[in-house]
Amino acid sequence: METISTNKAHGGVQGVYRHASKATGTDMTFAVFVPEHAAGAKLPVVWYLSGLTCTHANVMEKGEYRRACAELGLIFVAPDTSPRGEGVPDDPDAAYDAGLGAGFYVDATHEPFAKNYRMWSYVTEELPGLIAAEFPADPARQSIMGHSMGGHGALTIGLTHPGRYKAVSAFAPIGAPSQVAWGHKALAMYLGDDRAVWRKHDAVALIEDGARVDELFVDQGMADNFLTEQLRPELLEAACAKAGIGLTLRRQPGYDHSYNFISTFMEDHLRWHAARMG
Repeated sequence: METISTNKAHGGVQGVYRHASKATGTDMTFAVFVPEHAAGAKLPVVWYLSGLTCTHANVMEKGEYRRACAELGLIFVAPDTSPRGEGVPDDPDAAYDAGLGAGFYVDATHEPFAKNYRMWSYVTEELPGLIAAEFPADPARQSIMGHSMGGHGALTIGLTHPGRYKAVSAFAPIGAPSQVAWGHKALAMYLGDDRAVWRKHDAVALIEDGARVDELFVDQGMADNFLTEQLRPELLEAACAKAGIGLTLRRQPGYDHSYNFISTFMEDHLRWHAARMG
């Protein structure tokens, strides 16, 4: 692991790091905030998955999480959203909603993406191992959250591994990618045209197929340009109601899809996660 930068913040350390990933076959960059803590202490970890076009840097620069994490004693980890580097395939049209910056947190099975686009394995297996080895992290106290495409990732990973994550939340998630254009494009590109395969990477479908967590926490801005065509929170709301999953869905008037929205409610999410990790 190579240290790119470290900066003191709120008594803790905000770092940016790079390592050679076996999962993606590329170098991967990620951000970690470690709050001030007693020597030898092991701290709970919040995973934050970013949305389309983002890197580790977007939430690090705009998410306003460090003060709350310092107070609550939380490590905050922000991975990249896709593999990058020479030879890594992109969307054929270089569009923003698939390819570079848009890994959708799946392990691709279709060429030319299958070699590098293995973000599910990276986020659920490889990077957690590295974090546990290199930082004062307590693997028994993890939670996961994300925004938009990253909200999709947080929900699907949390539903697939309910025993691993003590809390799961999202900002403006793509809750039912099988039913919206962003998902149609990306899931077909990475996984092929068999929609039965897509269901493992669709929160609403996972819930319909029996996946369960005790509760979910979602904030959705009601002035979000993507609300009605891509995000469709009412589908997640209906699935949770039918399955008996406790969903707190806060519809926030006037807020859009940007980090102005995320940063406003970030502390609420971090406090919710901290209360469930002990």
